[in-house]
Amino acid sequence: MKKVNVILIMLLLCVGTAVMAQKKAKAFDNKEYASFGDKFKVSKIYTKEQMLKKYKTLKKGDTIRVQFQSNIKAVCKKKGCWMKMNLAGDDESFVKFKDYGFFVPLNADNSEAIVNGKAFVDVESVESLRHYAKDGGKSAAEIAKITKPEVTYSFLADGVYIKK
Repeated sequence: MKKVNVILIMLLLCVGTAVMAQKKAKAFDNKEYASFGDKFKVSKIYTKEQMLKKYKTLKKGDTIRVQFQSNIKAVCKKKGCWMKMNLAGDDESFVKFKDYGFFVPLNADNSEAIVNGKAFVDVESVESLRHYAKDGGKSAAEIAKITKPEVTYSFLADGVYIKK
């Protein structure tokens, strides 16, 4: 009976290890993604839930280098020079691109993306918020409603992968 239990445990360990290896191997296939900015090695990718938790630990002036994956909520409709990515709940991360050095497609809304760069908490001025709202295609009435600065979960990306 003990031999049977030992054999079963060994078998389960082998199967479990094989399944884990398969999942890890399928985690990222660069052929499935278009690259913008610097190419980067995908390592520890945070989910939108994990990223929100990270943001909540930051205060103004703190910066962390991370990679996270989520859906693109909105893209600048003039140039593709910024995007908003979903975080958990109704929260979002405002992503700009390092040195204004690259842009993403204007029609990338609702696409899955992986960003690589620096996350930080920022305070956006009313003027900046109105500018981004205009670039995002908001109406004059929606823009006029912006009257207070806003704390934002910001991200400066040096590379972006968007699922094809």
